[in-house]
Amino acid sequence: QVQLVESGGGLVQAGGSLRLACVVSGSTFSQYTMGWYRQAPGKQREFVAHIERYGPTNYADSVKGRFTISRDNAKNTAYLQMNSLKTEDTAVYYCNTSPARNDYWGQGTQVTVSS
Repeated sequence: QVQLVESGGGLVQAGGSLRLACVVSGSTFSQYTMGWYRQAPGKQREFVAHIERYGPTNYADSVKGRFTISRDNAKNTAYLQMNSLKTEDTAVYYCNTSPARNDYWGQGTQVTVSS
């Protein structure tokens, strides 16, 4: 059974930084393209970034230049470094494969950016 567990969220002021982590268990992490997604209150879940097996990345325009996705295949972990955070980045952040699988969604981690 594949499990994805996100951590690292919290409350931060606008302009601040956070680093999210996603640990994957129950499967061969290195075979997946891994993605980060987010869902703000009252909005649909949206794509944030993904990283392919050997490093190529892709970002949503709204986070390009501020967020960096990375992975450590030895630790079965994907990361999302978020800098220059804005209030509009407030959301629950989830990791999943890319494209996402419905049976892989975890609890997510809350990121709240205050003005």
